[in-house]
Amino acid sequence: MNAHNPRIEPPRLGEPYLLTPGPLTTSYAVKEAMLVDWGSWDGDFRAMTREMRDRLIALLGDGSDAFDCVPMQGSGTFSVEAMLASFIPKDGKALVLANGAYGLRAAQTLDYLGRDYQLLDKGDYLPPRGDEVARILATDPAISHVVAIHCETSSGILNPVEEISEAVYAAGRKLLVDSMSAFGAIPLEASKIRYEAMVSSANKCIEGVPGFGFILARNSELEAAKGNSHSLSLDVHAQWAHMNKTGQWRFTPPTHVVAAFLEALRAHEAEGGVTGRGRRYTRNRDVMVSGMRELGFETLLDNRWLSPIIVTFFCPADPKFVFSRFYELMKDKGFIIYPGKLTMVESFRVGCIGQMDEHVMRQVVVAARDSLREMDVAAATPPEAALQERAKLAS
Repeated sequence: MNAHNPRIEPPRLGEPYLLTPGPLTTSYAVKEAMLVDWGSWDGDFRAMTREMRDRLIALLGDGSDAFDCVPMQGSGTFSVEAMLASFIPKDGKALVLANGAYGLRAAQTLDYLGRDYQLLDKGDYLPPRGDEVARILATDPAISHVVAIHCETSSGILNPVEEISEAVYAAGRKLLVDSMSAFGAIPLEASKIRYEAMVSSANKCIEGVPGFGFILARNSELEAAKGNSHSLSLDVHAQWAHMNKTGQWRFTPPTHVVAAFLEALRAHEAEGGVTGRGRRYTRNRDVMVSGMRELGFETLLDNRWLSPIIVTFFCPADPKFVFSRFYELMKDKGFIIYPGKLTMVESFRVGCIGQMDEHVMRQVVVAARDSLREMDVAAATPPEAALQERAKLAS
């Protein structure tokens, strides 16, 4: 998408839009890039890997020359585990900041790794704040690293990583960021937010397809990571050293996925980079949220905390509303939405990322309206318990 072609082409094969935080709806050009086979050792593919790494480093903006990029086969969770195992020494200790499933998964990963950690669990959605981090670090000098989730897609909250970073480095510790669902659309500029490493995935805001993640880390941390990892295949230092020596991945790379991702990166640049991509997603969110609120739906989060990645809505109180039926009706109309992950109240989520624009989001609202009518749901108003839960965020 660019200024001369503001409308995004709908899926050519007629498949539903994926209103999820990844995998997501991709362009036909990205799909088409996977029609060519590549030799993983061949010079052409090595050049593709180099271009991909360089483009990802450039997305960090000023200060990016202190970083290098290490792609890692597998889903995003593989890369998160690789980051935690490679940069937290065996005798280190992490403070994990959790307000949803992905912070809790980081803690579970450290359990498997046998790394010491402390968990700050804020529940379903309340954000970890800088002053809380500062207090914990002041009372536990053994903590060497803090692990933060940039956008927690369980709720759709955009966590305050800048104030978290300030607290971490004021205490002389190191920050690792899981920016899985935010990187590429939400700025994470190395000159403005200090961190040692961050991780994301091919099938998120860059709009590629699943198959690998990537770690962007300071060269100093990469050099110091040798011998930390518990794993042969997830050793970030070994992957980095091998790539820089040979230009190749250590083990068979997802060649077609890399080709698709390069196409996605070029489209990302043409759209205006992080700023342009973030602008479209923000508009998607604003149009969709406004329309859903007009139907009577309520968001879990106040506007201040809404990310442009995915939005959580409370399910209506009307007993005729059954989420599984709503899901199927939305799918029939061309939209696949996401179940909720809240433990206290029923909810569902609608993603704002992927090959969609505000015109598509208006269609989403119409589909939701028509689905409610087909279910004979008179109002989308949530139960009182849901509004009480949301009030906790303001207190």
